[in-house]
Amino acid sequence: MKRTVVLLHGLWMPGLAMHWLAGRLQAAGYDTEVFSYLSVADGPDRAVQALVDKIGTREVDLVAHSLGGLIAMQALREATHLKVGRLVCIGAPLGGSGAASGLLRLPMAALLLGQSAALLREGFPEWTGAAEVGAIAGSVPHGLGALFAGFAGEHDGTVAVDETRLAGLKDHVVIPASHSGLLFSALAAEQTVAFLSTGRFAGQGA
Repeated sequence: MKRTVVLLHGLWMPGLAMHWLAGRLQAAGYDTEVFSYLSVADGPDRAVQALVDKIGTREVDLVAHSLGGLIAMQALREATHLKVGRLVCIGAPLGGSGAASGLLRLPMAALLLGQSAALLREGFPEWTGAAEVGAIAGSVPHGLGALFAGFAGEHDGTVAVDETRLAGLKDHVVIPASHSGLLFSALAAEQTVAFLSTGRFAGQGA
């Protein structure tokens, strides 16, 4: 029986944004489902519960881009009964987003982030759940995030590489892609398949 992978999109994106990656996972032998949510209007509370309901009692894996990684991790933190084996977070500011914090200092900026503002700004202190979590970060600095975050190190234009690191992760890899480019990167897709298959990214050692 094929393993099912549920994919989550990021902030300001529709579920359609995950279809290219879903196709790559299908080619690798996985069944895929795209989970869509209203990232600004509804925010994490409704999205987390909807994701928990969608997974139900099934055994699945998760692949999530940007804010979607935070939604997925929050769902696993709240619903510890979920049977999720592995989670791949792609360009997700798991430790909190400097770009979001910078943006929130501007007038009316809270409207752009909506109900997701707090989760984006704060992130998580660590991961201690049962699921194996791997993070893919991008290092091509194309994006508007640098205007608000003042990144000191490598970043993908929206999220700093350091923001994708979190204590408790099973593995972490940096690839040459921008934040949105991660969704259409053959290398990101290959690394996602590697982690889903083995619990390690390719070329990262044992």
